Amino acid sequence: MAHLKIIVASTRPGRIGLTIGRWVDAEAREHGGFEEVELIDLAEVNLPFMNEPNHPRLGQYVHQHTRDWSARIAEGDAFVFVMPEYNYGYNAELKNAIDYLHNEWHHKPVALVSYGGVAGGTRAAQMIKQVVTTLRMTPVFEAVPIPFAHRLVDEDGSLAATDAMTGSAKAMFDELKRVGEALRPLRAPRPAAVTP
Repeated sequence: MAHLKIIVASTRPGRIGLTIGRWVDAEAREHGGFEEVELIDLAEVNLPFMNEPNHPRLGQYVHQHTRDWSARIAEGDAFVFVMPEYNYGYNAELKNAIDYLHNEWHHKPVALVSYGGVAGGTRAAQMIKQVVTTLRMTPVFEAVPIPFAHRLVDEDGSLAATDAMTGSAKAMFDELKRVGEALRPLRAPRPAAVTP
């Protein structure tokens, strides 16, 4: 059973990302395929832009906010990025959160819930795949693109998800769990090298 981390990427005032993230969180819990589900809101995570002096692959973090972020990501077995599309790309806060770390992301699957206008954030989702694969993450094919997402937010601030979204979310969680289990042996600690 995996620990799933759902990361809400948008930090803009008036955003709908947290509303979508809460829906993803509820769908993940209803799915039941994960031992633990945590919703992480980047608007509440203190990650100043790139203020660590050492390359993240070294794991030599000098700031407490980085050590805290490292611990949260390291304990995750699978991820969902809830991400907006800004000018055909993904947002800077998500890239910053990814770039803070290195080894903590390795050999873990990631699913993408994207939102925006007519394209449903799919251009941003496609763009981020080359970033996550560089970190040895595996983006799963199943995704939840949400076109014209603002139209689905009710007056009370909840998301009126469509049947297509709910079906896509279930397929996404099924695949995220399956790929996460397949990658698990790669995340196991390597045995120490034996010197003759």
